[in-house]
Amino acid sequence: MLEGLYSAASGLAAQQNRLDAVANDLANASTTGYKPVRVAYADLAYAAPTTGGQGDVQTGAGAVARFAGRDARQGALQPTGRPLDVALQGPGFLRVRRPDGTDALTRDGALQLDAQGRLTTASGDLVQPAVTAPAGVGADQLSVASDGSVSANGRPLGRIELVDVPNPDGLVALGGSLFGPSAASGAVRPAPAGTTLAGGHLEASAVDLAGSMTAMMEAQRAFQLVSKAISTRDEVWGIANGVKRA
Repeated sequence: MLEGLYSAASGLAAQQNRLDAVANDLANASTTGYKPVRVAYADLAYAAPTTGGQGDVQTGAGAVARFAGRDARQGALQPTGRPLDVALQGPGFLRVRRPDGTDALTRDGALQLDAQGRLTTASGDLVQPAVTAPAGVGADQLSVASDGSVSANGRPLGRIELVDVPNPDGLVALGGSLFGPSAASGAVRPAPAGTTLAGGHLEASAVDLAGSMTAMMEAQRAFQLVSKAISTRDEVWGIANGVKRA
């Protein structure tokens, strides 16, 4: 009888994982450049019954919800009019350096100048390779070309590097729109030639609010059904124990 309880418990865990993924997507519905998570279900191991039953009949151990990558659809371009706002068009990322000295990748193109005139993201991560504006030059005097070239009043200052990885699904999520390369993602390499930057725009989150809310309701209903299966199993055990005592 324990097999049914184990299967139901695995179902609860699977639906909880799905709920967590959808909740994270909804929390990032307004995060620039965010890509929603895709979750897939897989069967756990099957085995022959331990007692009784036919030899060719197997019992399953339930299901598990697994990370299946991120939705790579291009988010809508939102015009902002700010010269340092850039939106990636096509696959790829901006390369930035975090305060701890490690490099990360992002599609959040809400750029700004820090106190030293260096080009950074809104969270303070330095754009790599570094681009620094001369003293006295403000953000409104800068412009970013579609290939990432940055200039101030026509004077070249540097170039924002557009990069990619062989397997974006293998990137490690670092929070928000930041990702770290890993062995699964492959080494960082130049972005495809067709990837460009749209100045004065930001890429909106790719989260579909209606679809995510529907997915959350489905997961909640499934969670309730599996919970009911566990409570029913508990009632059956109670009846069986009562019969045994009688």
